[in-house]
Order: sequence, then structure tokens, then C-alpha cells
Amino acid sequence: MESPSSRDPLTERVIGCAIDVHRALGPGLLESAYEECLCLELKHAGLPCARQVPLPLIYRGTRLDCGYRLDVIVQNELVLEVKAVERLLPIHDAQILSYLRLGGYKTGLLLNFHTVVLKDGIRRFVL
Repeated sequence: MESPSSRDPLTERVIGCAIDVHRALGPGLLESAYEECLCLELKHAGLPCARQVPLPLIYRGTRLDCGYRLDVIVQNELVLEVKAVERLLPIHDAQILSYLRLGGYKTGLLLNFHTVVLKDGIRRFVL
């Protein structure tokens, strides 16, 4: 796990969009509301994104559709996992790391909108 941005321009722009959403809405809403508003903010910033992207599991050479979905992918390279929980747990870290490995992605952000200040709810992961 690294600092929230580590001077990655894409990550910094996405975090800026997330902060704008958090400032407008504050904590206390459902994850789906933050996810939808964040995607709108990303699109306004000129960052292409996709929501609820299916993530198959390949096991012993067989593709299994187990129902995994990535919350948001930005520019086909940055995975966003949106949370609205009291506190982030190690299982949340494991979840995004698994998504990165399974999908072949390098970078991900875990964003917990249920915080007073969003920067306290951001974790960046790089494989």
C-alpha cells in the first residue's frame, strides 16, 4: 500500500473528483450513490470510466463467472473500489488486491466515503 497519490497524475485527478463528490454529499449515503456521482464527476473531468465491470475468475483454465464486479474502472487501467463503511478493514484491502490480480490491473484505489475528511478514507495499491 502506498500514499494516496504517490504523484501519479491519473490517481491525483481521480482523488480530486472523489473529494469533490464527498464535499458535495458528505458521509452517510449508500455506496451506489457515491459510485454514480463519482462516475458523473469523472466524466465531467474528461476521464472515461465504466461501472460494475464483470470480473471473471479463471480456475484451472476454466473461465467462471462468479458474479464479481469491479465498482469502477478509469481509463481501462485504474480500479476503484467504493466503500461507505465505518472503517476500512484488512478484508477490504484483500478484496481490491484480489481484483487487481484477477483482472491484470496494476493500480487501484480503495475509497471510503463514510469519513469526515475523505483523505482519511483513501488507500492506493500498486501491484
